[in-house]
Amino acid sequence: MKIGASLQTRLALAVGLSVTLLWLAAAAVTAHRLGGEMQEVFDDGLKATAQRILPIARHDLREGYGRHDAVEHDGDEEDDDGETHIGREARYGEDVTFVVRDRDGRVLLASRGADVSIFPPFSRRGFLETDTHQLYYDVNAEGSLTIAVAESLDQRTELSHKMLLGLVLPLIVVIPSSLLVISLVVRRSLRPVRGLREELAHRGAQDLSPLPDSSLPSELRPISAGINQLLDRLKAAFNAERAFAANAAHELRTPVAGAIAQAQRIRSETTEALTGQRASEIETTLKRLMRMSEKLMQLARAEGGRLQSDEPSDLRPVLQMIVQDFTRAGEGRIVLTLPQAPVLSKLDPDAVGILFRNLIENALKHGAQDGVVEAALDADGSLRVVNDGPVLPGEAMDRLMQRFERGDAKIGGSGLGLSIIKAIADRAGMTVKVISPRPIKDEGVEVHVKLPLA
Repeated sequence: MKIGASLQTRLALAVGLSVTLLWLAAAAVTAHRLGGEMQEVFDDGLKATAQRILPIARHDLREGYGRHDAVEHDGDEEDDDGETHIGREARYGEDVTFVVRDRDGRVLLASRGADVSIFPPFSRRGFLETDTHQLYYDVNAEGSLTIAVAESLDQRTELSHKMLLGLVLPLIVVIPSSLLVISLVVRRSLRPVRGLREELAHRGAQDLSPLPDSSLPSELRPISAGINQLLDRLKAAFNAERAFAANAAHELRTPVAGAIAQAQRIRSETTEALTGQRASEIETTLKRLMRMSEKLMQLARAEGGRLQSDEPSDLRPVLQMIVQDFTRAGEGRIVLTLPQAPVLSKLDPDAVGILFRNLIENALKHGAQDGVVEAALDADGSLRVVNDGPVLPGEAMDRLMQRFERGDAKIGGSGLGLSIIKAIADRAGMTVKVISPRPIKDEGVEVHVKLPLA
């Protein structure tokens, strides 16, 4: 099955892809805004660090290096010991990189490991970005000291990457979980659609009962109602067709029987050979019409009558009665084999009788005229009728199941026997197999019907 052929797959993919794109778009916007906010936080941190360190550095320089300040005010560059303060490391601020300069640009204090070369000379208070660092410059109120605090751009990039990774990692778990939940929700929501599909798929060709619509959502009820209307129209049309065939066949029986009686009387009363011959031909034609009407009644019964009984019954007496009817009519070449135990089925005995009678008639009529017709019922409900005779070609087996089709035009018959058998089998859910040549032999025909057991 193609992916696009399933409504469930289409909805799951559409909703899942939409949710995924929304998640990714939201994550991208969040990352972009969060990146800007993080830059502001970093800059605020630099500014706060400078504003915090500058007063401390001014105090330390006054307390610890007072003589240097006095010399500096006198214009000397060295204290009494000849030691300059340029390059001295501060005893605080190990987590930041900064330098404190005087107004002449001399470095008075620096953080441990600070590279003075990364700090351009002070030009103005505020931020400055170089190729490698983001810096913030500040100056004290007297203008005697300046401070420059620097932060590596690589460190900022690393922190941004960690932040993005912390934002993406939850999505790696959330997005597949969302897709799974969406798939389950869509599948559950489309359960009525699957129920309607299975209801239609499992129906037989003869099942015209209305579809249930009590549990269907409002979107599917018009479809179910339309199908039910179509089924009602088909059922009414089929019922009218079957009723016409049954009524016509029933009404023909009385006048045809009367016409047969009149033809027989004419044949018995006339002395002319030609008139007697014509009366016999009329009688033969009327008897064929009588058989046709009986077959039409059986077909109407098979297509429209009730095939299931409320209580199971034994199939063996029905088959024995049919064979006895043929025996009384002069057909003594039927061999019936039945199991010892009862074979119970809810299939209507009349339907079983019609099916078995037509199987025997076809075997007697189309099989070898001097051959034996073997009928057997197994304990599992398998009914087999076998006869000797010519082999049926492969293309003729399906064609013979159609109405008014005869295997040999020279042999009389209505062509409805196998059609009646197929109608009963289809409505009862049975299978009919026509095998030719019959097993073991190279000739003959075997018809196999699997009857439903109780």
